[in-house]
Amino acid sequence: MATQWRDDGFRYGAVTRGLHWVMALLLAWQFAGMAVKEIVGKAPITAFWVGTHKGIGVILLTLIVVRALWGLYNMKTRPAHGGGFWGLAAKLGHLALYALILIVPALALLRQYGSGKPLDVLGVRLIEGGWAEVPWMTAPANAAHGLLAWLLLAAIAGHILMVLVHRFIWKDDTVGRMVG
Repeated sequence: MATQWRDDGFRYGAVTRGLHWVMALLLAWQFAGMAVKEIVGKAPITAFWVGTHKGIGVILLTLIVVRALWGLYNMKTRPAHGGGFWGLAAKLGHLALYALILIVPALALLRQYGSGKPLDVLGVRLIEGGWAEVPWMTAPANAAHGLLAWLLLAAIAGHILMVLVHRFIWKDDTVGRMVG
């Protein structure tokens, strides 16, 4: 059986599913690291985990842009959310997830640039740094990055809850669209 790369109106294709699950794993890594930081405090495990946070954030920002572009490319062939209240709720819920997954790392990247400090991701220098801090760039992320990230976690929890509702209460094939 040939791999279905594109969405077809009934199921999501391999690219959509791959992006979804890679992002899910990276988001789990990010939130687990922040949970370890909150619970354990300063420790070697925290330093390791938090040390990956910026790099993973840049990768997530890149992936959400790719996912958005892929979604636009597949817009006419994506499985429908359905109609009525629950269809609208699904559309708004996904829109909120995508917006938060874009905004949270974008704010952090703005803060990083405004800090005047360099940024290396996977050994590649993305921001050279070497200038004085630019407060109007650092202030938005200082104020909102963490709060919006925890709001994103709540949205992800709602997303997972609805997956369970579809699977065990409504017993429809919604989960099968993303699992493959």
